[in-house]
Amino acid sequence: MKKQPIQSATALPPSPDEERRSRMIKYVIAMSLRFLCFFVALAMSFPPTWWTLIPVAGAVILPYIAVVLANTVVQPRISAVERPGSLVQVMPSPLTHRPGADG
Repeated sequence: MKKQPIQSATALPPSPDEERRSRMIKYVIAMSLRFLCFFVALAMSFPPTWWTLIPVAGAVILPYIAVVLANTVVQPRISAVERPGSLVQVMPSPLTHRPGADG
């Protein structure tokens, strides 16, 4: 008889709420960096130099990166959740006493 592996609650994928929350945190961090890049670019624009292009590039590219991060669902590398097998019928041994059987 094949022994079934024991399932663990830690082997389950994250809940949809937990997964959504982690993606929202990544999005907020990326958009906060964009906000910071935008104001650094404004502060560096008087007088304009080529160094101003670095925060401008960050302010332009970060929204794309933020959306990609927010829409990417990363599944952890865990084993798939297995459905439990069918019930295995256990036959009583002939030495067990059955109620109602005398002698």
